[in-house]
Amino acid sequence: MRLVFTTKDFIYAGRPRPGFPLILGDDMRPAQPFHDHLRWRLLDQGKVLDLKTWENYGRHLWDFARFLHANEFAWNLPFRSEGESVVRVYRDWLAQDLKLDSGTINRRLATVMGMYRWARDCQMLQQLPFTYSKAKPHWYEDDIADVTDDSPMEGRPTLLLDEWEKEPVFLTADQIRAARAAIRATPQRLLFDLMARVGLRSVEARTFPLAYVFDTLTRPDLTRGTLIEVSLDPHDMETKFDKRRTVHVPYSLMEEMHAYAQFERNRDVVPDSDPKTLLLTVTGKAYQKGSAHKVMADLGRKVGFPIRPLMLRHSYAIHTLLLLRAHPEIDLEPLMYVRDRLGHANVQTTMVYLRQIERLMGAEVLAMMDEFDRLYDVSELLRTARNRS
Repeated sequence: MRLVFTTKDFIYAGRPRPGFPLILGDDMRPAQPFHDHLRWRLLDQGKVLDLKTWENYGRHLWDFARFLHANEFAWNLPFRSEGESVVRVYRDWLAQDLKLDSGTINRRLATVMGMYRWARDCQMLQQLPFTYSKAKPHWYEDDIADVTDDSPMEGRPTLLLDEWEKEPVFLTADQIRAARAAIRATPQRLLFDLMARVGLRSVEARTFPLAYVFDTLTRPDLTRGTLIEVSLDPHDMETKFDKRRTVHVPYSLMEEMHAYAQFERNRDVVPDSDPKTLLLTVTGKAYQKGSAHKVMADLGRKVGFPIRPLMLRHSYAIHTLLLLRAHPEIDLEPLMYVRDRLGHANVQTTMVYLRQIERLMGAEVLAMMDEFDRLYDVSELLRTARNRS
């Protein structure tokens, strides 16, 4: 079986629909009922969904379809009990053989279960291969809910695995300092800082627009050592779920980005192909999907400890919460501030950082704050708050 994505030549309802996932069988014909469900879910309903959501739906169903095909199972294979259903067997394969994270498994199952509910409503099935308990899955309460809006109102599917709250993994200041010192290429260091100092997601950091960068000397209204408000617009860059939000970029980082744009970036641009993104690879092209993960993984191997983009974002969140809690004179509500900077849809998602801080011993928290204070000029937020008051 194959998964391919349509180009702009694919026309649906008179409009091009590039990026629509096609699950093809060995005969290169659309595999059913996966194809019809995707068409209904992504096209027929008329709901505007992000292309990344389209890809998630396609990959989740493709993975399930491949599993069925490899084991010669039919998607609607009769079963005597829920434990014998093909969906249960698929779940156990993901958990026991592939040893995937519970959250990853549950997200895939959510898409698969959505297909089965659709099939039941279309009278293609008489019985769902799963039942419900009374508790609604907690993971529908945060950003993951936007991957699929088939949120079960009947309760929590018993098929789902239990998820425990994981502590966010972050880098200490010493690790951040060592990692930054090991980065030789300016665009990779800026990629690192956009995640660690601004809290951007990897997709946002790698697509950060060149047009957002300016010479701070041309802005007399800005004060050195403060934070600069930058509005992220999904029309200019890639953002999660195409949502706008405002982030705060340190004055010094804006200076560094402008210097890179003026003196280094131009020499790397491929003639007649100038990307709109600030950061370019050594080949003069924009960073592609997965690039940030590869850059950070390579850096981690170089310095001897793991580094992932999400760890840098966690570091930003925890440090900022610590700073705001230590300075009550700053007229900002810590959780709300961090929630808005990170772009969380629900403050419960941000609460995980606060709970992580509360798990730490008091002396450990103070030591962590001192480390971050030495690494970055934390007075930026203090100065910014005072200037606005």
